Amino acid sequence: MLDIKWIRENPQALDGALAKRGAAPKAADLIALDDARRAHITKLQSAQERRNAASKEIGKAKAARDEETATRLIDEVSELKAFIQSGEDEERRLTQALEAALAVVPNVPLDDVPVGADESDNVEVRRFGEPRQMEDAREHFDIGEALGLMDFETAARLSGSRFTLLSGELARLERALGQFMLDVHTAEHGYTEVSAPLLVRDEAMYGTGQLPKFAEDLFRTTDGRWLIPTAEVSLTNIVAGLIVEENYLPRRFTALTPCFRSEAGAAGRDTRGMLRQHQFHKVEMVSVTTPETSIAEHERMTACAEEILKRLGLAYRTVVLSTGDMGFGAQKTYDIEVWLPGQKAYREISSCSVCGDFQARRMNARYRTTTGDVAHVHTLNGSGVAVGRALIAVLETYQNADGTVGIPEVLVPYMGGIKRIGA
Repeated sequence: MLDIKWIRENPQALDGALAKRGAAPKAADLIALDDARRAHITKLQSAQERRNAASKEIGKAKAARDEETATRLIDEVSELKAFIQSGEDEERRLTQALEAALAVVPNVPLDDVPVGADESDNVEVRRFGEPRQMEDAREHFDIGEALGLMDFETAARLSGSRFTLLSGELARLERALGQFMLDVHTAEHGYTEVSAPLLVRDEAMYGTGQLPKFAEDLFRTTDGRWLIPTAEVSLTNIVAGLIVEENYLPRRFTALTPCFRSEAGAAGRDTRGMLRQHQFHKVEMVSVTTPETSIAEHERMTACAEEILKRLGLAYRTVVLSTGDMGFGAQKTYDIEVWLPGQKAYREISSCSVCGDFQARRMNARYRTTTGDVAHVHTLNGSGVAVGRALIAVLETYQNADGTVGIPEVLVPYMGGIKRIGA
């Protein structure tokens, strides 16, 4: 959530940022809502001051035996009390209206984010590895089904479309990938592993920006909780409502969890295979920092995700998203796209974003500086990486002409020494 004080002082900057995102101007409407709230608060404060003064005057009138004045003042206090009571309800309504309007305004992009309409305007910043070229490269679903270890028909019978049932050595390979990622991030990259809740309340979803804007992309339980679309929700909200000391920062958390998404906006896209699922595993990274260190932390986090792909021997490219392709809560986002020989294309496997204090304001997450001041923390999140998509990339990159699939060297210990998967 953006700061209304900043919006009042920089209305043109906000509308300019929204224009870069392809959104309509909002500053005038937001300032009008804030003006109405401020004007009402002023009236309320005046009424409270008058009530206090009149209450004192009643005592003086009674002491002077001026019953007529005392009666008039009592009536005035009664009217003021009624106005204040109803006025407090109106203040809450006006405050809620302003907060609701602010809640759907996206974050302001950093100055170095490329301006563009969509993903075609993203800018590549680097590449790693040589994309494997194979004339008869098969896609992951053909490979998995031929192995007899990837079953979409049974999954559909159990749960409907966009689910996959893995078995045997493919199920173990998925588990190995997740464990390998966690071990690297915790042992070498300084992240603390967290076993995070998969069910969260409205407040947690609101804090990271999923609510209210993206409710249709989420799954909700019968008791009103939400299945997490990413462990970012649980990990970032660890600091919700807290004031931490500056020497506590930065804090880095990671978790391997199932993630759940309705994919409401993805009708007709990637309907075959595992690329776009209602349920998938992902290793998430979250950092909580001071404002001064968040930009450097963004580069660091992206490098941590890239290191996973390097060790798996997977070719990838890193792009910075344009303003039109960037997520709602992000100031800047790097997408890491892994090469899939079967598709002959790069596909996203990780997205690393710096959010500034956008989420922290929604969560009321703050820190106390060494000088005693209190300010909002900065938050970052990134995939480290999506396990299902890493599995897809391994299957397609390490496929052999005889139908077998090789195992990346770093995963062999996690696979109990297995170096090749066959039918």
